[in-house]
Amino acid sequence: MMISLKRILDLAGRLDDSPGENTPRERFRSYLRSNVMEVGQLRDYIEECLGETGEQPSRALQDMVVRLGELLGFDVAYGRYNGGRGEVGFDGLWKSPGGFSLVIEVKTSETYAIKTSALVGYVDELISQGVIPGWDHALGLYVVGRPDPQVRQLENAIIAEKRTHQLRVASVESLLSLAEMVDEQEATHEDVLAILRPSTPDVDPVVDLLARLMARREPDTLPKPALAPSTEKVVTADEPTCWLAPVGSNGSKATEIIRSLVGVGRVFALGDRSPARRQMKENDQICFYACGVGAVAHARIASRPEKGLHAEVPIPEKYPWGIRLGDVHLYVEQPKVLNAKVRAELDAFEGRNPEGSWGWFLKMTRRISPKDFEILTSRG
Repeated sequence: MMISLKRILDLAGRLDDSPGENTPRERFRSYLRSNVMEVGQLRDYIEECLGETGEQPSRALQDMVVRLGELLGFDVAYGRYNGGRGEVGFDGLWKSPGGFSLVIEVKTSETYAIKTSALVGYVDELISQGVIPGWDHALGLYVVGRPDPQVRQLENAIIAEKRTHQLRVASVESLLSLAEMVDEQEATHEDVLAILRPSTPDVDPVVDLLARLMARREPDTLPKPALAPSTEKVVTADEPTCWLAPVGSNGSKATEIIRSLVGVGRVFALGDRSPARRQMKENDQICFYACGVGAVAHARIASRPEKGLHAEVPIPEKYPWGIRLGDVHLYVEQPKVLNAKVRAELDAFEGRNPEGSWGWFLKMTRRISPKDFEILTSRG
């Protein structure tokens, strides 16, 4: 059974830059290296971390992002929490076996203005020290824990300052997804590099990755029902289907969206490419999952998806298909967290390691079994 992040940090002590082999910092990093071997475990800890505020979870997030680099196939070096005289203040360093390096800067959110010159300076210092050969073998990577797609401050700064050849920005969620692809052998370390590093004239590596992912993608199907006596009721296509709708990768933002759309507006929206929009029907049941928080609401679908923008929907051009909802139940203060214990009970995880990769479950609105719907919406 996984120990909670809070318990681990209590045992490790206050994370700081004190030197030594038995400091809180080294105890925590040693735990990550020795015990967090599955991407799913790291995702659990990162989600717990992003649900908290303060110095301790912020520093823990920094170290967990560095550990994530190892799961992506990099050799890593942990950085400092605070800058120091004579020390390069990077958060982490990922080194590819082929010689390419990523200098990591971790940001919990994009709330405050960030000067990109600081990260560029870290790369320059590492080059001058001979740690990195040069900019043609390096990249600065901002990793954001709670991105806001309506702000995109870092992306805008990188473009405005013409540093797209030097800097990149990625959410923790995206990097966890990449790590899950590597873990499932759907992507290689070279694929990861092809995505993260500056584009080259050759687009074949990225197209090849997409083609392989499409070839391996399994259809979204329900678990096969067990054989039952002939007296048992046969399920027909007209009977209600259960759905799980994940919202966002930013916990607090996702909760606000669900509270506003589902709780107040009694509507929800789907994208053009969502397979669910062609399959949903009246009286189906739908559970809403705020990524990074848990299942926070469920409702009855009162109409089939209809094309038409809703004023309440963030980025309506991306989610133009709306459904009306009835019998809404909202419990944002008592979310059902999708931890390893809960995952082990779900039909969707049958035959899978509940502590292994699980981000796939929240990538799209999907059908789930009535049993899974009951588990995710129960308040016990």
